[in-house]
Amino acid sequence: MNIREELLKYQVQSKENALRIAEYAVSSEENFMELIDCFTAENVKLAQRAAWSVSWAAKKNPEIVQHHIGLLVSQLTKTNIHDAVIRNSIRILQDMEIPAAFHGELLSACFDFIQKRNTPIAIKAFSLNVLFNLSKIYPEIRNELKMIVLQNIDYETAAFKSRAKKILAKI
Repeated sequence: MNIREELLKYQVQSKENALRIAEYAVSSEENFMELIDCFTAENVKLAQRAAWSVSWAAKKNPEIVQHHIGLLVSQLTKTNIHDAVIRNSIRILQDMEIPAAFHGELLSACFDFIQKRNTPIAIKAFSLNVLFNLSKIYPEIRNELKMIVLQNIDYETAAFKSRAKKILAKI
């Protein structure tokens, strides 16, 4: 399978195709690297579609993604990429054990996401999860997280409010 061709083959991306590509990608490190190359491509449509398959691949085989945590974290600070790349990167990171070397950059990106009004809700929700997970390692961030959530909660969507209330209850 040529992952690049499969990702761009159809006019509309389907869950079935994303899952099929993810299944193929996790079958070997070489295949997964081909998917990662698409995920980091400058072609916005290609990267957007690859992001969904990378997310599914991470669910199927979290170990194969472990070597690429630095790449996922670096995607969060790029400004010229599709929101799908950021959303799926942070979706993956919320369920992984993050090496300490990436904690600072990840904390900074997630705090930025939850404070910006124009950040898509899914990115904010996944950021809240990442921040809560990191607060287990760095309990001193809990007060800042709580303060930011409480300052913004009245201006947010119902989805954000729901996630924020769950996080606040755990803090």
